[in-house]
Amino acid sequence: MTLAQDIKQFQDENLKRVPKEVLEKVFQSIKELDESDHPKGLNLGDIAPDFTLKNAVGENVHLYEELNKGPVILSFYRGEWCPYCNLELRAYQQKINEITELGAQLFAISPEEPDYSLTLKEKHDLSFQVLSDVGSKISEDYKLTFQLPDYLVEVYKNVFQYDLVKRNNDESWTLPIPATYIIDSNKKIAAGFASAEYYKRMEPSEAIENLKQLK
Repeated sequence: MTLAQDIKQFQDENLKRVPKEVLEKVFQSIKELDESDHPKGLNLGDIAPDFTLKNAVGENVHLYEELNKGPVILSFYRGEWCPYCNLELRAYQQKINEITELGAQLFAISPEEPDYSLTLKEKHDLSFQVLSDVGSKISEDYKLTFQLPDYLVEVYKNVFQYDLVKRNNDESWTLPIPATYIIDSNKKIAAGFASAEYYKRMEPSEAIENLKQLK
């Protein structure tokens, strides 16, 4: 199945269990963000901002150094607690051999502390780097960071039991808009997808086709 099909199946099986008033608040927050003038990521041809972030075992990963080896796929995700993010990362893991055969690497970035990234990496047996953007500075550089509205913070805390303050070591209640960028070795963004509708993601097959265009 495609990633979109996996996501639809998850929604069909699980959204009906969520109280209607909770779903209304969730979709209200998506609509407000989508219709706002808040930036929703960088544009094609932009120079990708450099960064140094720690991976799941505390090692530094420097983007521009890695780009010297070849293209990079950056996947900004919300966190290990997000089922849509887990589906996405698992889908990319299934295509990781095709990605590496094209001379590319995949880095997944979230605002979570490295300990939670390690849990994610172990849980899904991921063979790509999972990086921690604690404080959301890098997602801010990529114009993806947004503030959760107060009513959604209450839903996350009291209904879903998502303790983002603990997970992210950050009291700001900010998250990245999920986004995927293909960055060429010249540091430019060759392709990308970002959406306030966080259940929409770039298909791994699309990322691979974009990588092939760089050859």
